[in-house]
Amino acid sequence: MRGNMNQKILKLENLIRFHTVFRQLHGLCQRRMLAQWSPVFSSAYPVGTAQLCIRPWQIDPFVGAALSQYRLLVTKKEERAQKSPLSSPKFKKEVEVWIGMTVEELARAMEKDIVSLPSGEKITFLDTPGHAAFSAMRARGAQVTDIVILVVAADDGVMKQTVESIKHAKDAQVPIVLAINKCDKTEADPEKVKKELLAHDVVCEDYGGDVQAVHISALTGDNLMALAEATIALAEMLELKADLNGPVEGTVIESFTDKGRGPVTTAIIQRGTLRRGSILVAGKSWAKVRLMFDENGKTIHEACPSMPVGIVGWRDLPSAGDEILEVESEPRAREVVDWRKYEQEQEKNKENLKIIEEKRKEHQEAHRKAREKYGTLHWKERSFLKYQEKKEQKPLKTKEKEEKDSNVLPIIIKGDVDGSVEAIVNIMDTYDASHECELELVHFGVGDVSENDVNLAETFHGVIYGFNVNAGNVIQKSATKKGVKIKLHKIIYRLIEDLQEELSSRLPCIVEEHPIGEACILATFSVTEGKKKVPVAGCRVQKGQLEKQKKFKLIRNGHVVWKGSLTSLKHHKDDISVIKTGMDCGLSLDEEKVEFKVGDEIVCYEEKEVPAKTSWNPGF
Repeated sequence: MRGNMNQKILKLENLIRFHTVFRQLHGLCQRRMLAQWSPVFSSAYPVGTAQLCIRPWQIDPFVGAALSQYRLLVTKKEERAQKSPLSSPKFKKEVEVWIGMTVEELARAMEKDIVSLPSGEKITFLDTPGHAAFSAMRARGAQVTDIVILVVAADDGVMKQTVESIKHAKDAQVPIVLAINKCDKTEADPEKVKKELLAHDVVCEDYGGDVQAVHISALTGDNLMALAEATIALAEMLELKADLNGPVEGTVIESFTDKGRGPVTTAIIQRGTLRRGSILVAGKSWAKVRLMFDENGKTIHEACPSMPVGIVGWRDLPSAGDEILEVESEPRAREVVDWRKYEQEQEKNKENLKIIEEKRKEHQEAHRKAREKYGTLHWKERSFLKYQEKKEQKPLKTKEKEEKDSNVLPIIIKGDVDGSVEAIVNIMDTYDASHECELELVHFGVGDVSENDVNLAETFHGVIYGFNVNAGNVIQKSATKKGVKIKLHKIIYRLIEDLQEELSSRLPCIVEEHPIGEACILATFSVTEGKKKVPVAGCRVQKGQLEKQKKFKLIRNGHVVWKGSLTSLKHHKDDISVIKTGMDCGLSLDEEKVEFKVGDEIVCYEEKEVPAKTSWNPGF
């Protein structure tokens, strides 16, 4: 027992020396190769989770606990020794950034030292959008990466998308580094964020957990290098490595169509070294690599693990998230793709057979009921009944057909990349207002709006929605001539708002009642007009005014008893068209059977048509 205690004391003494040794090693590392930071150049994945191949190693529980506590003590000590620039607004500094900016240029602009990595190592950042529509994209990002950098705004706290990202990271068994952004704001509360994350099993080091939390400001650039150091330290502890040899394996991050290059994919290499001439298979497409380029668009000859690369040479466009595998030859690639297409076709045939079987059972049941209905009748009686039923099924008139067609909105979706189209289609799947207006997705695809899209929209009387794509002048003139709407957007929620407005415009207007005046019945009596007696109500106007030409309703005990028009409205013995507040009057209704009671209310109102709004709520 005493021997075990001595061993643990020796471990603790070694930990105490750890801080000094680590700083010495860090100083040596800075003399080596500078860090290569490569943001993925896809429009859907601009900068956020570190990508390397994972090989975790076990840590003694006592050492892990002591290391966590020691790191906490050192952090607090350094915070006391040196005041953070985030605590004072006078240290705020805006940094100008631009597309293609290197780490060296960023460090010089921020007046910071460059974090270095050992030679041959590389960190790639994939940024998945925080918008609610990109749920599937965030799930793919967690599966591809080795470290998830969870960015939470210090003024907003934990949002729905944050909880979703945590779930994706836990499902993929990927460690998390917490980056609390917007710490330069006066209303920022990082501690509140950490406490809210406790409810989702994300325990920061400050609370005895193993999740590193870094307070940053993307606006001023504060602590961005500290975030990089935290990521590098976690990667070194996990000993993330990849195999440079063997067949290439990777994942399609995004895919799009380029006018000069054809189908193009951006991918992350996870194993092996990709070179020109390699034969690749992804989903139901294959490629012989003709050209590769990096995140800055520069041509490269090979791509190593953890490296983002653009690949040209695909026969068809793969989907985002497809696994990339290298095969030995083109015939083998065709064989794999044909087999995958065959399997998909078989699955589709099985689904179609199920639908056919369900329809067959429905027809059999309908035929059985028809035989039971007509089975005992003579053939002449049976023929006469069928003729009568057929006669009752009248074809729709032109006006009725137009009204029916107006309750259907066919749409065509075009996007810049596969991930954007996927996100929009996923939003369409949440549509639950078919009882108001049916939403029909005719076609979706990647690329600019084409003449075929316009012809398809004309055939189905639909609308074309484009996200981050263009429509040339010739296409727009053709669409105008054919009466086809083309709506282009750069922001996804603007596109959805436009779609909601289009759906609302297809709905019939809602008739709303706007009260003009209210009167209370004080007495009831009858007057003789010719040979019949007409019930009359003696009223006093309580609010607004009564106008004879408007519509009226009779309310008794909170329930509407009658709606209609007045036959007469008199003040004393004079017919009058308007009775104002405080005046007495007598009135009779257009329906003589209605009986008045003292205490009933008479409300004068007018009807106005108001455009209806769709009840569909996409969730953001």
